Amino acid sequence: MDGTRTDIADILLVDDDPGDVLLIQESFLQSDASSRRCHVAGHATAALNFVRRAGDHAEAPRPRLILLDLNLAGTHGLEVLAELKTDDDLRTIPVVILSSSRHPADIERSYTLHANAYIVKPVDLDAFSRVISAIDACFLRLAEPSPGRHLDDHPEHPLLDPAKRD
Repeated sequence: MDGTRTDIADILLVDDDPGDVLLIQESFLQSDASSRRCHVAGHATAALNFVRRAGDHAEAPRPRLILLDLNLAGTHGLEVLAELKTDDDLRTIPVVILSSSRHPADIERSYTLHANAYIVKPVDLDAFSRVISAIDACFLRLAEPSPGRHLDDHPEHPLLDPAKRD
């Protein structure tokens, strides 16, 4: 066993550019088509409804990863990031900013709001595919996902939950 994960991974892609969406989806398919499901939200409201399982998204899976573009129509991606990272139920979902912006303020604010990574979208198609492959390897194959706040099926931690040790 090589230590990498191969289970189904749901990815929420928050991007309003159809060309970038298609390129990202195709890049994930090249990585491992059988174990990646890419869900697309073209604007902030759709993204937040998806992760909160609201409205038409009541049956939506919890994404293992969110790819977030900052340049969304109507709402800046930093506002979406702030909503995600201040919600106790959502803050442990990794969020990778995938944006064309290299503006230092965008980068700094993204990390201040607890983005897990900030990656500038490459212009070259091959480089774009390699970036998605690297994101896949890091966040979906190697990193263990958070079980979320629902730890009912998990034992208490022997050192971090001292009240439960007695």
